[in-house]
Amino acid sequence: MKKIVVLISGSGSNLEAIIESCTAKKINGKVIHVISNNPDAFGLIRASKFNIASKVIDHKKFSSRIDFENSLEEFLDTLSPDLIVLAGFMRILGTKITSKFSNKMINLHPSLLPVYPGLHTHEKVLENKDTRHGISIHYVSSELDAGPLIAQGFIDISKDETLEDIIKRIHKIEHLLLPEVINEICNENIYLDNNEVKYRNINLHNQKIIKRSYEI
Repeated sequence: MKKIVVLISGSGSNLEAIIESCTAKKINGKVIHVISNNPDAFGLIRASKFNIASKVIDHKKFSSRIDFENSLEEFLDTLSPDLIVLAGFMRILGTKITSKFSNKMINLHPSLLPVYPGLHTHEKVLENKDTRHGISIHYVSSELDAGPLIAQGFIDISKDETLEDIIKRIHKIEHLLLPEVINEICNENIYLDNNEVKYRNINLHNQKIIKRSYEI
């Protein structure tokens, strides 16, 4: 059973989806610790509800980004995780820490990368009248939302949908696809080799990454 550490900054709904999937044996792993850069993150309450240890490493209390990242790195070293999941973690991590954990650190992003890296992805979808939206799961690099892609989940967007409608649907996809990918990584069916994502025992349907279309 793999040891999973989840990094959060906010609500932690994906954290809860991961924990519940571990409890239901849908993930061959266990969340051993939750780390937040935000002391007010609701995800910390979710972690407590499941009796999972948590730690706050508040980036605002450090004089520089590298000092914050060094503290985060040192604490991760004490945990010796097999997988580090950034689930709503709203900090860009630098080269030193991402290089060290490159083969065991993944991120969930709410857009179909490389489209719309960064913030306000749902708003951009509406502004540009996109007919398709989704999520991306990728290994983490020091470049914003640009690490090697693992999987994407899609939904079709209708012209009368509101921002709230889209956010709700995207969350549902996140809660399905992220645990699935985590389980495959824990089972060593997905791994990073020379900065290229490799798959075993997974039908990619002639795609280079996992792609799922959802009717939600």
